Amino acid sequence: MEIPTPPMRCEDIASHPDFRHLPTLPGLAVDLRYAGEDNFVGHNLYGSMDCAWLHHLAARGLESAVTLLDREAPGHRLLVLDALRPHRVQILLWDHLEGTDLRQYVADPAQGSIHSFGMALDATLVDAQGRELDMGSGYDEMNELSHPRLEAQHLQAGRLTPQQVRNRELLRGVMLRSGFQGIANEWWHFEMLDRQHVRQHFTRVE
Repeated sequence: MEIPTPPMRCEDIASHPDFRHLPTLPGLAVDLRYAGEDNFVGHNLYGSMDCAWLHHLAARGLESAVTLLDREAPGHRLLVLDALRPHRVQILLWDHLEGTDLRQYVADPAQGSIHSFGMALDATLVDAQGRELDMGSGYDEMNELSHPRLEAQHLQAGRLTPQQVRNRELLRGVMLRSGFQGIANEWWHFEMLDRQHVRQHFTRVE
């Protein structure tokens, strides 16, 4: 039986060779929502921790997505809303949603979020003036309007506009072609590789 890679503390991440700091990626905008109060919990969850990191494989994919976006929609930029999310913060998010039916939007800490391995990120797009594109629902808006798998139904019913769907497709297109995969219930979430493989072979950040 394989033994998972031992975890590491977020405070030690700068010394770990597997991780890359997001400010070193050119052409990328970063606004980590859990590092402030603009999130569904309503307060800063990261405190003094620097969470603007990704595993180098995900960072390389993000660089590719930036290049593709510049080619397909000049003037637009990728905006990272969350990247590395320490396991201790994942526990806080899970506990915050206790007793609700919203836990489908937060990975169970008992399994481990792929964010905590630096192999997942949340992102949107901004225009040349730095304004977020209209995706039809907000980041971390926990309802069916945020579900990519339901976009065709929402479009037909008039709950999403054609432009909102095109904006999502632009984001999704550059991310998927850069090695990421999306999930069924969050238009903003992208991750790399098989989840069980990541949990078994990558370093979890506590």
